[in-house]
Amino acid sequence: PRITTLVPSPLICIVVLTAITMAYPMPVHVVADLGALPTGLPSLILPDVPLTLDTFKIVLPYAFAMAMVGVLESLMTADVVDELTDTHSNKRMECVGLGFSNIMVGLFGGIAGCGMIGQTVGNLRYGGKGRLSTFTAGAFLLLLLVVLHKFVAQVPVAALVAIMIMVSVSTFSWSSLRELVRHPRLSSTVMLVTVTVVVLTHDLAAGVGCGVLLSGLFFSFQVMKLLQVKNSLSPDGQTRTYHVMGQLFFASTTVLTDAIEFQDTASHVVIDLSQAKLWDISAAETLEKIAARLKTRGKTVTFTHADQQASALLSAIS
Repeated sequence: PRITTLVPSPLICIVVLTAITMAYPMPVHVVADLGALPTGLPSLILPDVPLTLDTFKIVLPYAFAMAMVGVLESLMTADVVDELTDTHSNKRMECVGLGFSNIMVGLFGGIAGCGMIGQTVGNLRYGGKGRLSTFTAGAFLLLLLVVLHKFVAQVPVAALVAIMIMVSVSTFSWSSLRELVRHPRLSSTVMLVTVTVVVLTHDLAAGVGCGVLLSGLFFSFQVMKLLQVKNSLSPDGQTRTYHVMGQLFFASTTVLTDAIEFQDTASHVVIDLSQAKLWDISAAETLEKIAARLKTRGKTVTFTHADQQASALLSAIS
């Protein structure tokens, strides 16, 4: 690329290394060693499998995993393209197009695919920024495999490995290594766990699943700590008012329960929900249990300023 960018450097790598191995035969693996290449155009074929519930049970787990990985990687690829080109892609259109094309590919005996970050970044780096570049890449690949498969079969695998290494090096976010130290520990932990699971299992879906699970747990932990409960006693000492401020959900209900003084001498308890937000049935059940425990001690309980969602949840369990 320091000499010219008119010809993509990976193409030069493939041509030069293929020429060297053909001129000076040496014991290296070539593309032909990976499997037989097609000699004709694909044809429409229907899957020759029994259409039974047992077949569906066998196919479903693998189909779901492939769909999850395909959607996630395609959406990540779209984000990378948006960032590099300063444009905005239609994620819904990407997903619909991906699903439709994979159905058609399966009917022609192919394997499902998805957007690939490495190939997309390489396409952008060598000038392919329009929609036609994607079609051109697929059409040229079809031409190579069907018409020029004899030459493709002689390409050394080492050339492809070298290209993929350079793609990995160029697409890796090296600044993320510095950000591991500067970012919050919980965020860095999610990143490290996700990468570790993907590397150890060779399964992107497993890594993303662990990352999403940890992110959800850490987020719940952080939001739980934001819940505050303050109380005040009326001048006559008969009414205790609890002001709940923050998000009430399954993880923060313990904070609310611990803040209630069940052995208080006040005969009437008011729980003010004007600054609280109820998110799930667990929060509503906790409020009901608190009210039941207070009533067993002879106290009257009143919930005030509950919004529409809180009222609906409380009504659902009453």
